[in-house]
Amino acid sequence: MSSLTIREAVADDAALILHFITELAIYEKAEHEVLATEQTIKASIFNDNPHVFGLICECDGQAIGFAVYFFNYSTWLAKPGLYLEDLYVSPEHRGAGGGKLLLKKMAQIALEKGCGRFEWSCLDWNKPSRDFYESIGAVSQDEWVGYRMSGQTLVDFAKD
Repeated sequence: MSSLTIREAVADDAALILHFITELAIYEKAEHEVLATEQTIKASIFNDNPHVFGLICECDGQAIGFAVYFFNYSTWLAKPGLYLEDLYVSPEHRGAGGGKLLLKKMAQIALEKGCGRFEWSCLDWNKPSRDFYESIGAVSQDEWVGYRMSGQTLVDFAKD
């Protein structure tokens, strides 16, 4: 029987995290959007005052997946929340429980930190993931529409 474990990511995992980010982007048909590098991952996740955190899932000591999360805030609850930015398990290891174990670890972290919510987004076409999330009790927030501003639009909007 295989042994699944979750550990906190460390700076030496930057290349591994970039590998998983790239695999995820390929799966989501957005590889061209990945601008992250090992250096930017180290600088943004593994600094003296981190706002972003990572977890690595291993099967018998081999990394098979990762999660990246950060804390946000709910004004209505007046509590922090844990937001899952990315969750990914390599295709050959899906179905073995790694994704669920990563989610459980983040749920535990959320409770330890006094969070009122544990949230994430999923692409609408990703039915396997959506079915999985619903099978563990997560509820889609269909009444909310996500918005994003980035790149030159963000720069232009921020100008006086």
